[in-house]
Amino acid sequence: RAQPRRRQFSHSKRKVLKPISLPYFACMSGFRHILSNSSRPIITAKMVRSGDERSTLRRSPRALRSDKLYAIRDGNSGELNLGEAIVEATNTHPIPINVHYSFARAPHFKQTLEDAINDQINIEYNVSYIYHSMYAFFSRDNVALDGFAQHFKKESLEERSHAELLMDYQTKRGGKVSLQAIMPPQLEFEHAEKGCGLYALELALSLEKLNYDKLLELHKIADECGDAAACDFIEGELLKDQIDSVKENAEMVASLTRMGADGPQGGLATWHFDKMLKN
Repeated sequence: RAQPRRRQFSHSKRKVLKPISLPYFACMSGFRHILSNSSRPIITAKMVRSGDERSTLRRSPRALRSDKLYAIRDGNSGELNLGEAIVEATNTHPIPINVHYSFARAPHFKQTLEDAINDQINIEYNVSYIYHSMYAFFSRDNVALDGFAQHFKKESLEERSHAELLMDYQTKRGGKVSLQAIMPPQLEFEHAEKGCGLYALELALSLEKLNYDKLLELHKIADECGDAAACDFIEGELLKDQIDSVKENAEMVASLTRMGADGPQGGLATWHFDKMLKN
């Protein structure tokens, strides 16, 4: 029987390493001689962030020109030179030495802006207090307009939420919330000519317009302080909702006026409007 044929490998296909010529060694030795005699210092770069040093890198001076966030240590002298961004950050935003001062506060958040926010918080609470008084008035058994009562209760909670929104923003920016005294609200809302319902809605419309004016003043102060973040917060979180509130109250006043609400009790139009608010 025929034997299996063995595979033969040719020695000519094997990779043969060529010997390195003498001129190559001469070139490399000359290159090392140039490096050893070079006057350019070798710089060691270490990242200095959060107080600790990370892995050491051997880098050239040209590569370190853009590393403004690194602390640069000279390999020859051992001196530590802070990068430009680190020097600017520590000089512009020094950290307070104790906990009596805010760590989050930025230079643009000035004291005038902090005081204006506290004033706006007080305005929101005062408006909320007036709406709460309206809620109590319309809930009386001799008034019995539950639709108006629930409407003003909702408005009171909304104004309170605006005050809390401003309080949260005040603390976020490093300010201190300073609550002020709230004026006692009006208790009676009967009107001899318009009736209680229309009179209360017109008063609410005036309050919403006044609140809008105060927000514009707050926005102006934030703009004068150069605080773009505060301006954006006022525009996005407060002014838009306030415009919607003015529009809603204006439509309610117009509707009840067209229905013919007049007289000390507001007539039948006030009763129908109350049912519409309840539903």
